[in-house]
Amino acid sequence: MDETPETMNPLVDWQQEFIATNLLVLGYNAWAGYLGEERGALICSTNAPAVSLAGESFRTYFIRRSRLAAFLNAWLAAPDTVILRHHFMNAHILEAVDSYNPATELVFLLESFNHATFFYLKNLPVTPPQCYEQICKSWEEFQPTVCPLPEPSRK
Repeated sequence: MDETPETMNPLVDWQQEFIATNLLVLGYNAWAGYLGEERGALICSTNAPAVSLAGESFRTYFIRRSRLAAFLNAWLAAPDTVILRHHFMNAHILEAVDSYNPATELVFLLESFNHATFFYLKNLPVTPPQCYEQICKSWEEFQPTVCPLPEPSRK
């Protein structure tokens, strides 16, 4: 059997697929958090997915920079949470949040069971503001209660 990077580490393959499939949602949440708060990191948890007719969804949280150090200290110090790629400790995550460009890059941690993986995404095919715009346009199209339809003209 040939061993490729994908067959040697199925976890990385799953994570890359997760990012590719959910990039619009990740970018939307990152940009919405940045607009509403300040620089920060997106936390995505697949531990309690919601399943509906539309598919499976996951929880996202935007943690602003001013609260991120305390959050990371508490979350990653928990005995049941292990951060993968151990060279990314809190200081490295905070440094990434301090230096990333919110308009073109994305900083997030992906939680799956008792593991957390740090991602610093650059050179995205769709920027966070573009993700935000696309999702807002979808909401306008599919949620008529948010955007009332024009009254039919009477002739």
